[in-house]
Amino acid sequence: DATVLGVLEGATEFIPVSSTGHLVLASHFLGFNDQGNTFVILIQLGAVLAVLSVYASKLIGILRALPHDPRARRFVIAVIVAFLPAAVVGALAIDFITSVLLETPTLIAIVLIIGGVVLLFVDRLEHNPTRFDIMDYPIPMALGIGVFQVLALIPGVSRSGATIVGGLLFGGDKRSAAEFSFFLAMPTMVGAFVLDIYKNWDSLDFGQIQTVAVGFVAAFLSALVVVRWLLGYVSRHGFALFAWWRILVGGVALVLLLFGV
Repeated sequence: DATVLGVLEGATEFIPVSSTGHLVLASHFLGFNDQGNTFVILIQLGAVLAVLSVYASKLIGILRALPHDPRARRFVIAVIVAFLPAAVVGALAIDFITSVLLETPTLIAIVLIIGGVVLLFVDRLEHNPTRFDIMDYPIPMALGIGVFQVLALIPGVSRSGATIVGGLLFGGDKRSAAEFSFFLAMPTMVGAFVLDIYKNWDSLDFGQIQTVAVGFVAAFLSALVVVRWLLGYVSRHGFALFAWWRILVGGVALVLLLFGV
C-alpha cells in the first residue's frame, strides 16, 4: 500500500490530475489507515526533492544572478507573488480543508470529473501565446496564476492543473505554463508541508518509519520520471490525456462509492 500510494503521489503531483484526489480515493479503497495524515504529509517531501533535483542547476544559476540581473530578480518576485494567494487562504482554511473536504471522497470524485471537462475545454481553445519563457512572465500574470492556484485548495482540482490553466489563459504557451507550475510548486509544497507538520505535530505517528520511508522513496522516484518527461509531452500533445484520465478515475470512483465500496 505504501509503495502504491508513494508512486501515486509522485506520479500525479506535477500533472493536472490532482495528487491529493488520487491519494484520498486510493487510501479509501485500499483501507489504508493514515493516523494523523503522517504518511501523506511526509511523502510529499519526496516529490518536492524530485523537482528540486531536476532544476537544481537552473535554481543555482538564478540565485547567483540575483545581485546583478533584473530579469532573475523579477522571476523570483513573480514566483513569490504567485505563491502568496494560496498561502494566505490555505493557512486560514486548513482546518475546514482537512476535516471536511479531505474526508469527502464523493466530492473529490465529482471535482475530478468537472476538472477533466474544464481541462478538455481549455486544451481545445484556440491559443495564441505571447509568453514562451518563464523568466519573462510579468508580475501581474504571476499574480493571476496564483489566484488560480487558490482553486486547488479544493481536493480534486489539482494544483498543477489550476496553475497551468491560469498560465495558458494569461498568455503562456503550454511548455512554459507547465514549467512555471513546477517552480511555483517548490514554495507551495514546502509551505504546505511545514504548515501540515505544525498543525498535526501532536498527532503524528512516527512509529511506522518503514512505511513512510517506502512511500517517500516511491514518491521521489516517480516524480523524478514525471518531471523529466512532462514538458516534452505537453509541448507535443497538450493536456487531453490528463483530462480523460480525470474523467475516468472520477467516474469509476463515483460509481464504486455509490455502491458503497
